[in-house]
Formats: sequence, structure tokens, C-alpha cells
Amino acid sequence: MTGDLLAISDLHIGYAENRRIVEELRPGGADDWLIVAGDVAERFDDIEWALKTLRGRFAEVVWAPGNHELWTLPDDPVQLRGEARYRALVELCRGLGVHTPEDPYPVWDGPGGPVAVAPLFLLYDYTFRPRGTATKAEALAAAHAAGVVCTDELLLHPDPYPDRESWCRARLAETDRRLAERHPALPTVLVNHFPLRRDPTYVLRHPEFALWCGTEHTADWHLRHRAAAVVYGHLHIPRSTVADGVPFEEVSLGYPREWTPRGGPAGPRRILPRGRA
Repeated sequence: MTGDLLAISDLHIGYAENRRIVEELRPGGADDWLIVAGDVAERFDDIEWALKTLRGRFAEVVWAPGNHELWTLPDDPVQLRGEARYRALVELCRGLGVHTPEDPYPVWDGPGGPVAVAPLFLLYDYTFRPRGTATKAEALAAAHAAGVVCTDELLLHPDPYPDRESWCRARLAETDRRLAERHPALPTVLVNHFPLRRDPTYVLRHPEFALWCGTEHTADWHLRHRAAAVVYGHLHIPRSTVADGVPFEEVSLGYPREWTPRGGPAGPRRILPRGRA
């Protein structure tokens, strides 16, 4: 295998400009893989179109869900909520030949490998709290006072769990178990829509939004699970950082209004091999 392992997230193809980018997106070579780290779209038909389009072009496509895929919009013909919606998305992906967090982790054996490419679905648990708050209730009150409240509070239902943090706890336990079962000598590329560490949220314009951006329980997962790289999105702040020697890549395409200050939309980012032009 001689291709590249590429990654992108936050496609938001409900925007015409974003849909055109997906329509025009092509691999650089026949062996290229594409990681899609969530927020493809909100409606089932849009999600299916985008993933089917990309799977027809790339050698492999690996998907981790974002919060937008889990929204239940009033005008979406698919009115599934919570866990049932997630499971239906997994089955949709399997029908398209797209890897999901419920499948065996595919092994990238190209340049920079071998590594297990591990798509994760972890959600968040309101532990990225604003300064001066100690509980979820206090943190949510501070977010409401600042006028910064994620739409998840209205559209991302945790059914059958009592709340999103309970769902997050269940996902953490299951995912940690699965990662620990891989061969211990095999490094990982960890792919999660939400950042695994809190520090990427420190650059948010509205710090209160960090509440909906992850969990403190994954702060050391890049070390515990031998990550060669960590891929995430959600923040719409594409950049490369390093923690404990591990590259962290925020790979959001984001909304059209966000592109101008960056000189245009960002395409997929190369995760492996590192440092190749």
C-alpha cells in the first residue's frame, strides 16, 4: 500500500458550498483512505449521500459520529432518537462498506503503519466546565447566562439513557474495553468527533461551549492506547498540536462563514505518513 491516510470532519453538507466540496473531493491515489470524523449532516438522506459518494472514491472510509448526525430534526423522515438513531447510522454505514465504531478496527498498513484506525463514539459528560463552576447545574446556568447553549439540548436525545452523561459513561466503558483488546504492540490512530483533551477548547471564543465538547475521562487515552495520532473535529478550529509527543489534528471543514479568515476551506489533512509533502 502506498497511499495516504487522510481525515476531514464537520462537512455539514446541508450548506450548498459544503456539498459542492464533497462533490469535488477526490483522493490523490487509488490507495488513499479517508477518515470522516463526524458532523457529515443532520438528515439521514444527506448522510447517506455523502458517505456513499466518498466510499465510491476512496479505498476505505472510516466514520465516527458527531453530534449533528444524532440530532432528530422535526422534518427528517427518520425520527429515530438516541441509541436507536446511532445504531441505524451504523447499519447505514455497514451497508455502504464504511467502517464504524462498532466494527473491528481496520489496520492501516501503508506508510507510517501499521496502526489500528479506531473510530470512537464517546459523547460528552459536562465535565469541561466553565471557571468558577463545580457542578453540571452551575455550568449550564453559566452557559445560559452567557447565551451560549448547544442545540444538542433540544435535538440530541439520549434515549434510552436518562441523560447524555449516562450515555457517555456507557460508551467510555465499552470503548475502553475494545481498545484494550487490540494487540498491545499495535499503535492506534484515535478518531473521535469531540477532542479527547480539554486544552483544545481553551481557544474557543465562547468558553462556555466547552461543556458540549468532551469528557475529562479521556485526557490520557492517547498514552494509554498508544496513539500514533489523534483526529478530532467539532470545534471548527482546524489546527495541529502536540501533547506528550502525540500529534493531535483538528480536521474540520466547518461552515462557509468561517472560511474567509482562513483563506478558504480546508481540505482533508494527511494523518499518515507524517511529514511527507
